[in-house]
This record gives sequence, structure tokens and C-alpha cells, in this order.
Amino acid sequence: MQITEQPSLYDNLEKKSVREILEDINREDQKVALAVQKAIPQIEELVNQIVPRMKQGGRIFYMGAGTSGRLGVLDASEIPPTFGMPPSWIIGLIAGGDTALRNPVEGAEDDKNRGWEELTEHHINNKDTVIGIAASGTTPYVIGALQEARRHGILTGCITSNPDSPMAAEADVAIEMIVGPEYVTGSSRMKSGTGQKMILNMISTSVMIQLGRVKGNKMVNMQLTNHKLVERGTQMIMDELGLDHDHAQKLLLLHGSVKQAIDAYQHSQSY
Repeated sequence: MQITEQPSLYDNLEKKSVREILEDINREDQKVALAVQKAIPQIEELVNQIVPRMKQGGRIFYMGAGTSGRLGVLDASEIPPTFGMPPSWIIGLIAGGDTALRNPVEGAEDDKNRGWEELTEHHINNKDTVIGIAASGTTPYVIGALQEARRHGILTGCITSNPDSPMAAEADVAIEMIVGPEYVTGSSRMKSGTGQKMILNMISTSVMIQLGRVKGNKMVNMQLTNHKLVERGTQMIMDELGLDHDHAQKLLLLHGSVKQAIDAYQHSQSY
């Protein structure tokens, strides 16, 4: 039996108090970071292969169904505001399309051809990377896409919670995060979903740092989409250049990002 389908280590959940349920879930969640830690060598291997491809204009495609697909879309959607990258650089695809972000689409994950069809609609090429996400490691939508991507010489990776899965067999780099049975039997939105989110954070953040989108420890390329971020960016410029608040904010709003504002100011001072 797959680990993701094994019975919970807990039973009679409906007879437990709220406090007991919360403590049980928290106890299980503490296992997730340790499972992710064991997978760091594989995560590192994948990132080290992604970075040179992206420096040549390559993209990352996350592919999944249900919770796994939603988490891929979530991570991809956070890249433009956080790092100031175009939304076309990291793309999340979910079985059933955007409708499936809110509502299940019957049979979508069982279509083995649809994933590759969607990738070809994005004109995928051998500078790109496809990362399949599936707790079970058996989702046909993902497996079919990985098979075809690999056949076309495209780098493939995957994130799964079962060892030696069919999906892992189709990935150049398989990240196997073994979190054990879920608190509610088979509910992979719990520990598996938490671990997937952690790994996606690690992949996208380390790639963006390697691509120069962070300076020191700051999001110097973030999009200025609200007052909070404008103030944060203003403070970064004040700290970096020693300017007063008004001068720093004018520079920021003129140039559109912390990095561009700092670069422009330093360039003007060099003459």
C-alpha cells in the first residue's frame, strides 16, 4: 500500500477534544520539516540545473491536480510581486484549468495527454523545466506531461510523498518527501501539502536569489502594489543610501523598484 493511503496513526478522531485534535495535527506537522530536510540534496540538484537554463531564458512549469496543482499556481503567482519577474517565467498549470482552483473538475487529472497539450500551448522548449507535483506520484495528467517533456529533452523534476512512484520514474530529479500517513487517512492536503509548499518555496526562492533578484536579504525588485510595500521599499533605500524619507520615496516612485532607484542614484553620484 502507498504511504499516502496508509491508515492514520490516530483513530476515533470524532471523540477527541478540539485541543487533542490540534495537538495531534501539530505533532504530525513537526515531521514535515524533517522529511523535507532529507530531500535537500535532490532539491539542490534540481535548482542547480534550473538556474543556468533560466539564465538563457528558460522557464519553470509546475504541474499538478487538486491541492498539488493549487500550490504550484500559488507559488508561481507570488514570483512577480515578490521578485519583480514577469508572470511568464514561472507558470503553474492545474488539471482542469483555472476552474479547478476553486472547484473540483471531474476526471481532469486522469487525462494523460492534456498536460503535454497545455505545455505545447506555451511553446515549451529545451531551456524550460517541468516540475510535477503529486503526493501519490500516480496522477496521469502529470505523468503524461513529464514523459513527453523528457522525450523532448526538457529537464523534469517532481515532488511526491511516496517512494519509487510512477511519476518519479519519469523525472530527471525526483524529490521524495516521505511524511508518513496523514492525520485524516488519505488527506494529502495536510502534511503532504505543507511539505510541497515548503519545497516550492525553497526552489523558487533559491532560484530567484541565484538570478540576482535579492540584494543582501532584501526584495529589491518587488512590485510596489500597495502602501506597505512602498514604505518598505522607501526604508530599504534610506538604509542603503542614507537619504531622508521624502527623497528616498521620490526616487522609488520615479524608478519603480528599490534596485533601479539605488542603481540610478549611485550612477548619478559617480559623475
